[in-house]
Amino acid sequence: MTKLAKTRNTLGENTRLSSVGLLNAALVDLMDLTNAVRMAHWNVKGPHFAALHAKFEEFYDQLGVASDDTAERIVQLGGTPTGTTQQVGAATRLAPYPADLKDGMAHVKALADRYGALATTTREAIDAASEAGDADTADLFTATSRTLDKALWMLEAHLG
Repeated sequence: MTKLAKTRNTLGENTRLSSVGLLNAALVDLMDLTNAVRMAHWNVKGPHFAALHAKFEEFYDQLGVASDDTAERIVQLGGTPTGTTQQVGAATRLAPYPADLKDGMAHVKALADRYGALATTTREAIDAASEAGDADTADLFTATSRTLDKALWMLEAHLG
């Protein structure tokens, strides 16, 4: 069982434990998606290179903010973020990113699949955090959901 650090946060221990679990699952997936977007940014080729290269950089910057906010919320609740490369690799819920992709539209499709998957689990986490009585964590997930949905919309617009 996860042990929480002492805090003056007045949320009950069960609520904090629940939220830390939700947040750590999301953090792992956010970090995995960030690495996938970086792979796309570094390796994209084709007629859409300039636009996609710049857009992918914007996306991983956004994911970095979401990851940091998520990790900091975990600590605020008395938890410890799950964030090493080994932890991320072992716990991610996202499909492995194909390391051999080059074509821009192939990257867009692969990223859209992963953004869609993370958007789904993020919406589920909004509901779970709300049900646990942690409105602030639900709000953090809501902000992350908006970021993911906007990026997903942009990726899908490229796919037609």
